[in-house]
Amino acid sequence: MREIIIIGSGPAGFTAAIYAARAGLSPLLLASSVEAGGELMKTTDVENFPGFPEGIQGPELMMKLQEQAEKFGTEVILDDVTSVQLEGDVKSVETGYSGTFEARSVIFATGSAYRKLGLPDEERLSGRGVSWCATCDGFFFKTKTIAVIGGGDSAMEEATFLTRFAEKVYLVHRKDTLRASKIMQERAFANDKIEFVWNSEVVGISGENAVEALTLRNTVDGTTSELPVQGLFVAIGNDPRVHFVHGQLDLTSEGTIAVAGRTSKTNLPGVFAAGDVIDPHYRQAVTAAASGTVAALDAEQFLAALDQTGDEESAAVVAEIVDELVAAE
Repeated sequence: MREIIIIGSGPAGFTAAIYAARAGLSPLLLASSVEAGGELMKTTDVENFPGFPEGIQGPELMMKLQEQAEKFGTEVILDDVTSVQLEGDVKSVETGYSGTFEARSVIFATGSAYRKLGLPDEERLSGRGVSWCATCDGFFFKTKTIAVIGGGDSAMEEATFLTRFAEKVYLVHRKDTLRASKIMQERAFANDKIEFVWNSEVVGISGENAVEALTLRNTVDGTTSELPVQGLFVAIGNDPRVHFVHGQLDLTSEGTIAVAGRTSKTNLPGVFAAGDVIDPHYRQAVTAAASGTVAALDAEQFLAALDQTGDEESAAVVAEIVDELVAAE
């Protein structure tokens, strides 16, 4: 039986693995067989991760994180988790091809997936004009004309942020009213770089090697038109990857795994969560990595208490007391 299993291979998962391995816990990290490395595997230049002043390619960053985790003794298996059993002293994790693994603790770092438009050229032009993260890629669109798709707070925030770089930002929404909060709407309406395109949905993206234009369909009369742009930012929400913890772990109203305060502790002793799967707002590589650190330290503390008490619930209580003592210092 393992001391700790980490599910997820983004910055949160690998950082948790680095800390757990350095603590002598010999973690097993289960990375997806298809999407190992998380969303950064789809990103080109990463210029906002500390320690890389010249920037670094997303896949290269993830490769370095994996190498560092393996250097300290993390075992990485490329396989997909199909089910988990989290209650009790022994947690079990079933995979598609490698069998079932058991551990005394589990860290979920499964991240979240950006909702996509589902268009044929969306994936083809990903990283070549199509993006799901303004704070990640906005810098590359200086003086460009771009479009943001969506009508909620995230779309307003993305559009407003992108005006720092772009010459013009079209905000395309399929209705004639917005879901966004009043203050976010007012900020967008007041920005003279933002032009709203109402009652419209994107039905096509054109461009051979980079985005050149969007095909829009009017949701009222069905007519189509072309909108010349050099970039497309999709801001229609994201979905935390929590499908196999339903009924076991508590979730927040945003659908993320609920944790206690600033910790990584879920409602079940010995089960922790980190990264985008607990973060509905920031969703940055560096915040995910920091969250992975917290999860590894929480798990290490839980296991140490478990060794002293021999009982999972008592270990959770001891860990809580230690937290309170540390906070009081």
